[in-house]
Amino acid sequence: MVDDHKHCIVCGKAIEPDKFFCSPSCEDIFKKQQKRVARSRLIMMILIIALFVSIIVSSYI
Repeated sequence: MVDDHKHCIVCGKAIEPDKFFCSPSCEDIFKKQQKRVARSRLIMMILIIALFVSIIVSSYI
């Protein structure tokens, strides 16, 4: 029978159940991805707000 294990959330390798990553490099990759996602969300939010403001301003002109 297979021992209890999980898989690395970056590369999918089998790891111990109490870990999330198989190596520090996978952890670094995950952190970079999270920063990129957060930056994309921020940019999208700023663009939506800018669009909303421009619609409001143009409706008063």
